[in-house]
Amino acid sequence: MSSNTAQPAPAAQAPTTQRGKAKENRRQALLSAAAALFAANGFNRVSLEDLGAAAGVSGPAVYRHFSGKQAVLADLLVTVSQELLDGGRQVVERTADPMAALRELVEFQVNFALGKPDVIRVQDRDLPNLSEQDQSAVRALQRSYVEIWVDVLARIHPDTDVSDLRMRAHATFGLINSTPHSVRSHGRRMASRTARPLLEAMAMAALTVPAA
Repeated sequence: MSSNTAQPAPAAQAPTTQRGKAKENRRQALLSAAAALFAANGFNRVSLEDLGAAAGVSGPAVYRHFSGKQAVLADLLVTVSQELLDGGRQVVERTADPMAALRELVEFQVNFALGKPDVIRVQDRDLPNLSEQDQSAVRALQRSYVEIWVDVLARIHPDTDVSDLRMRAHATFGLINSTPHSVRSHGRRMASRTARPLLEAMAMAALTVPAA
């Protein structure tokens, strides 16, 4: 396995020692800095020294947490894809009613889009900079996440073809994920309290409109 390959670890235990917590905090700081820098400048224009400086550590110190810049990108994108999948599964496991589950999935996706617009931009632009193995891992996790939505939609639209339901899900992701970034890129950031209800209402309308 390549040393640049980041492995998702949803079941990993949180560090319990003070030293372990400090190390994890630095790793998270590096990932946050990477999301912001990659989103602003692109993966290829950001150096390990840039990452370290943004996170308050030296460039060489980054190697204590990651094997290289590509490993940082892999950790960022694989981990967030796993988090989305885990969150979607939790929604459907605790919510039996399909319409209620769909609302929760929409709220979950909107919270992600508003909370991590930099990660969305990095994924859209820099996914090809991952190794083939990590690209496959991200895409597999994302396909599984989409199918959670498709399964819920199939219960709401039982007579609609699965391919049409999948298209609805992808279109809804595009709507939700692009809006916070597009607004911010025009010079001002939409307040979450304004964006959230609008995005949720538009998404639910698109997902529940009867098939033609």
